[in-house]
Amino acid sequence: MKRNTWILLGVLAVLAIATILVLNRPGEQSTQGVMEDPLVEYDSAAVDRLEITSSQGTVVLARQGSRWIVEEPVSAPADESVVGTAIGKGTDIRLKSLVSSNPQKQLLFQVDSSATLVRIFDHGTERAAFRIGKLGSSYRDTYVRREGSDDVYLADGVLTYVFNKPARDWRDRTIFRAEQADIQSVDFRYGDTTFTLTREDTLWLVDGTTASESTVRSFLSSLSNIQADDFVDSTVALDDPEALVSVGTTTLGFFRSGSDRYTVKSSASDQLYQIYNWRANQLLKRAPDFASAEL
Repeated sequence: MKRNTWILLGVLAVLAIATILVLNRPGEQSTQGVMEDPLVEYDSAAVDRLEITSSQGTVVLARQGSRWIVEEPVSAPADESVVGTAIGKGTDIRLKSLVSSNPQKQLLFQVDSSATLVRIFDHGTERAAFRIGKLGSSYRDTYVRREGSDDVYLADGVLTYVFNKPARDWRDRTIFRAEQADIQSVDFRYGDTTFTLTREDTLWLVDGTTASESTVRSFLSSLSNIQADDFVDSTVALDDPEALVSVGTTTLGFFRSGSDRYTVKSSASDQLYQIYNWRANQLLKRAPDFASAEL
C-alpha cells in the first residue's frame, strides 16, 4: 500500500478506539432488551398548550375552545391533525434502553441544552418536558432525555419528524375544503372570459354542453381540498388576478407570483397562500379542458 493509505488507516483506527473509550467512560449505563417504559406521562385529552423550541425557533401552540392555533411566531390556525399527532406521540414514546447518565455525553447524543425541547401544559401547569436528540444507529429510534435529568435513553421511533418542525408545518394549510357532493356549480373567470361548470342531475355541463366525467371527477377531487404549499404573511400588492374560481359563496383569486407559483386569496380569509404551478394546473381549467370525448 502507499504510505498515505497506511496513514489514513491509522487515523481511522485511532478514531474508532477513541469512540469506544468515549462511549464506555464511567457514568455510562446500558440495559439489555426492551424497556417499554414511557418517557413521560400526561393526560393527552387535557393538554391545552405546547411549546417547542428548536434550532428553527420557538413555536407555541394553544387550544382555544375546540380548536388549536399557532400563537408564536405568528398568529394563525393550526393543523389539528399535526398537533393531535404530536400530543398522542408524546404519551407513546417508549424507551428501549438507558445509554448514558453522564452529562458530558449529552452533546454526543445531541440531547444537550441546544436540542429540541418539547414542553406540554395543562391549564397553565407544565406536565412534561423532554429533549429530542439525534437518530440511533438503526435510524428507527431516537435519543431522548427528560428535561432536568441526566439520563439519556434510546427511544423507539423517528421523533424528529413529529416535533422538530418549522412554524409553517404546524399551520393549517387549507385554502378551501368542501364535500364533493355539495358542489353544484363552479364559475371560472379569466379576464373577460367566463364559463360555468354545473351539475344537472347526474350530468356535469359546461355552459349547457356535456362535460367529460373523468375530467370533472379529477377536477372536483382537487377543488374539494386545496392545500397551500406556503404562506404569505407580509403585506404584498397584488395585481389583477390571472383567474377567479367561485364555488358557492367562496371566490378564489389566483395571482401569478413568479414563474413557478401563484399567490391565492380566498374571499373567506385574510390569509394569503402560495401554491406551485402543478397544483394550480389541477384547478385552473379552461372550458375546452372539460370537453367530452364523445363530442
